[in-house]
This record gives sequence, structure tokens and C-alpha cells, in this order.
Amino acid sequence: MKKILGFAAVILAAALTVSGCTRKGGGETIKIGFIGPLTGDLAYAGANMKEAVEIARDEINGKGGINGKKLEVIFEDGKCDPKEAANAGNKLINIDGVTAIIGGVCSSETLAVAPLAEKSKVILFSAASTNPAITQAGDDYVFRDVPSDTFQAIYAARYIKINLNKQRVALLKCLSDWCMGVSDAFKSEFQKAGGVVTAEESFPQDSRDLRSQLVKIKASDPQLIYFVSYTEASIVGIKQMKELGIKSAVFGADAWSDPKIWESVKSNGEGSMWVEPANKNYPPEFIEAMRKKAGDKVINVYAPRAYDAMKMLAMVMNRAGTDTGLIKKGLRNIKNYQGIADNYTFDAHGDITGASYVVRTYRGGKMIDVR
Repeated sequence: MKKILGFAAVILAAALTVSGCTRKGGGETIKIGFIGPLTGDLAYAGANMKEAVEIARDEINGKGGINGKKLEVIFEDGKCDPKEAANAGNKLINIDGVTAIIGGVCSSETLAVAPLAEKSKVILFSAASTNPAITQAGDDYVFRDVPSDTFQAIYAARYIKINLNKQRVALLKCLSDWCMGVSDAFKSEFQKAGGVVTAEESFPQDSRDLRSQLVKIKASDPQLIYFVSYTEASIVGIKQMKELGIKSAVFGADAWSDPKIWESVKSNGEGSMWVEPANKNYPPEFIEAMRKKAGDKVINVYAPRAYDAMKMLAMVMNRAGTDTGLIKKGLRNIKNYQGIADNYTFDAHGDITGASYVVRTYRGGKMIDVR
């Protein structure tokens, strides 16, 4: 019996894969998937983006849905892990038969799902994955409405070199696609500008002790440590820097927008800085809707981009239906779409063509803008 059921499942998956380009949405709803970390290190970001997608879905359905059909969103926990994300992508594509997936959140999730989306001709639309490799991960069906790390790293390198006048920088990064992508791009730009990298240390994403790496960095006598990591390791690293008497300035990347980091490190993080995409002032209706779902929680920098991704998909699907070949053409033709987080124009690779950033710091118990 198990063998018969397994064979039937394979046939079903194959049939759904073959039908990818012409997913006509024959059911009562149009299915959209979501992949992001709903548990683990980046759960705050994933849950916040999930809430924003739900708000966009409800607004779209409240206005009649897509050509009279309601949107149904199926949420899967990618856990910021490529294997978990690939499993989630396979389920959404081959079992649930989704037309599009909003995700992943972590770059490792998106890079794992991109080949599946391309092969099955399913739209994959990330609102948070920034690794430069995603640009080449799928020229047909992979999109993102967040800037590549190439932009972020260049901005951070120039800001540190010119505005902060730091000439000697040490690199500390986790071993994930996102961490390595940001750090490598930063290193290239910083050295190009005449800066010196005094040390370069890495650690597994789930590491909770960075003392050995920090001792080597301290010995290299940097003026600043460029620290690229997710929430839990960032908390550990910032605390251990103080324990080891490291006086160097500390500068992070956009994952440091998670308030949990600063709530945990408290005064140990005083003066720490980071870069994140600059968002517009959000509409009061969106802020109120997020408040109803999440209480007084700070809106993550990527949640409004997830909302915008769902709205752009709906706009295109209202014209193209659920034919993913037509949807990808519609998305690629978007020019100067004004969302709540940014103004979007897509290039031939599915990337947005511009990027703007803000430098933030933790000071006096608050996350505030520097510039």
C-alpha cells in the first residue's frame, strides 16, 4: 500500500510541475505561498512579514479578490535553513499548487527555492533576501523588491571609510549565504577605497560563543568591527566584545533592525551602528492594521516590502490571471510603482534598479536614525 501511495504522489507532483506555466486557478481560490522563518533565529522578521502579507491579502479580498476569486495564502516555516525552505517550496509547488511564493526571507531560503520555482515556472518573490547571487538564481521567475547586498555593502563601506573616517576594519561574519554575501561585497568596496582589513573571522550561524574569533580580532587592533550576523549570535557577540574589553566601534548590517538584539544587549550595545533600507513613512492604516495584529511591536523593515510584494502581484494578476508566464512579464514591466516602503522599477533579472539606505544607532535605550 505504501508503494502504491508513493507512486501516486510522484505522479501527482509531476502533473502539477508540468502544469506550472498555466496554473489556471481552477479551484475556488487562488493560492499563494509564503516561506520565511516563523521559528528560530529570525522568527521576529518572518512573523512580522507574515502579518503584513495577511493585511495585504485581506485588503485585496475585501475588494473582490483577483477577477472575482479570493486569495488564499499558505504559510510555511523556512526556518532560515536551505533544506527546510526547499521542503516548504516543494510542498507549496507540487502539493498545494500555488501560483506564486512570497519568500524566502533569509537569502539561504530563496537560493534553495529558486531552482524549484524556475523549473516549475512558479513566481518566487522575495521581500527580504539580499544576497547578490539571487540576481543570477533565476532570470525568469525570481523577483525581489529589496535591494541586493551589493548596494548595502557599498553604502556601508563608503560611510565607514568617509563619514566615520575608519581606515582599519576587522570583519566578523556568520557562515550563511546572507552573511558571506554582505561581508564579501563590503570587503571588496572597502579595500577599493583604500581601507585595510585587519582580520577576517567567521563562525557557524548557530554558534553561541565567539570568544576565539573576537580574541584574534582584538589582536589585529581594528578601529571598527564590521559584524554581519543574525539575531542570536549578534547578541552573544556584542556582549562578549564588552567582556573582552574590545573598544573598537561596531557596525552591523540590516538584520540588526531586530529590536530583540537591543533589548537583550542593553548598555553593551550603546553606540553600535548598522545600515538598513530606508523606508517611506507608512500609511496610518497600515500601522494601525499591524498594531491590531502584533500589538505595539516595532514594524520590521521588511514587513512593508512583503505587503508591497503582495500588492504588486495582485495588480499584475488582475490583468494576467494565473498564467505565470504572463505574470512574470507583468512584474518585469513594473516601472515607478509607489508602494508603502519604496518606489519600485524592476530590471531584466527581477531586481529593483535603485536603493536607498539609512544608518541607525542604538543610543540611550532607543534605535534611532543617524542620517
